[in-house]
Amino acid sequence: MNRKRTKTRFVCQECGHESLKWQGQCICGAWNSMVEEVVVSGAGRETTGSGKGPQSITQVECGAEVRLDVGDAELNRVLGGGLVAGSLVLISGGPGIGKSTLLLQVANQIALRYGTVLYVSGEESEEQIKLRAQRLGTMEPNLLVVSETNLDLICKYMEEKKPVFVIIDSIQTVYLPELGSAPGSVSQVRECTGRILRLAKANNLPVFLVAHVTKQGQIAGPRVLDHMVDCVLFLEGERNHGFRMLRAYKNRFGNTAELALYEMVPAGMFPIENPSQYLLAGHEEAIPGTVVVASVEGALPILVELQALVVENNYGSPPRKVAVGVDRDRLNLIAAVLQKRTEVFLGNQDIYVSLLGGVEITETSIDLGLAVALFSSLRDQPIDPKMVILGEVDLAGRIRTVPNIERLVKEAERLGFKRCLLPLGNLEKAGAVCDLELIGVGFLEEALAYVRDKG
Repeated sequence: MNRKRTKTRFVCQECGHESLKWQGQCICGAWNSMVEEVVVSGAGRETTGSGKGPQSITQVECGAEVRLDVGDAELNRVLGGGLVAGSLVLISGGPGIGKSTLLLQVANQIALRYGTVLYVSGEESEEQIKLRAQRLGTMEPNLLVVSETNLDLICKYMEEKKPVFVIIDSIQTVYLPELGSAPGSVSQVRECTGRILRLAKANNLPVFLVAHVTKQGQIAGPRVLDHMVDCVLFLEGERNHGFRMLRAYKNRFGNTAELALYEMVPAGMFPIENPSQYLLAGHEEAIPGTVVVASVEGALPILVELQALVVENNYGSPPRKVAVGVDRDRLNLIAAVLQKRTEVFLGNQDIYVSLLGGVEITETSIDLGLAVALFSSLRDQPIDPKMVILGEVDLAGRIRTVPNIERLVKEAERLGFKRCLLPLGNLEKAGAVCDLELIGVGFLEEALAYVRDKG
């Protein structure tokens, strides 16, 4: 008696590696990530192609891509000038960061301007979506909502309603019935995304996919997901703070150097047109340990207030170093350079450093500002609030040049700052584009001597 045997395989839920046998550790290094899944021949795959054979690149017809205005100038800029028809965009971010809120606002604007929009939610009911829409004021009749996770039914709705834009929130909740694995597994995410991609390209239909993140802050699911889509956006920020940053990590139709800034309020996500002014609100009086630093986030120059608090450790416990928005390793490096090159000893001090506004900066252009803030707090010496500090500090205590100096000093001048402490190597370029009082320094000792004398 012959019995049909079901084929299975073990798939790593971290990297997508497949194995015929269970393994405790995957080749990617993850432990206990191999999950048994049923193999379905040809599941979710279509064998039909475009029908076009190879042709000379000179004969390929190519015109300007059609872009939709999403009604948000900041998002339009990050996307490269608008939403390209037929593109597949993946947006990710932590829970509660505002992904659904932002997309519901975008869906409402496109429905208002172009026609029917389909919003598919696998996590919320239609009633929950309407409650959010009422709060945001996104009640356009052309905005259709449905709570569904079966991809066959979702594709059926897309064919029936003929929308001009589709949002699927989220890809980890969608499943194909013919696959035996659970929603969110590597196989389901890969096959569902592939089918949505083919549908989007065939119908010239722009689609937004929402993706969950792992505990490490990375996009959940197989890494191939990033390669399948046309654009990868990441929304980040502190959940308890209204400041949000939208970055493009991949964009086939635009520049990945763009960055959009938003403020999260009960009425929705509102673009911040002047981020530096927003982040510097209230910076008017001279306070020890408080300086203004500058950095280029994406293609956008940002000035932000950096605060340092140095307190003598009197408890006998090892000194603490707490960094919010600043790389802790960079803080340790600057503290070591201060001690070795300028004899500013911080070994018995508790150090607390914070960038205000929930901003995170990893660029080395804030090194000099960080060193000056630590020195200012230790000596209880206030810093001129009308001065911006720029510069990278190396292990020898030298102040190295920073990129994009022209944009940084022009932004400082526009916001009303009077002077700038910057690397000596950047002095010529900065002086050619602004009328600020520029103080060039070549070594960390020179910068601290200037601060000490002006105090």
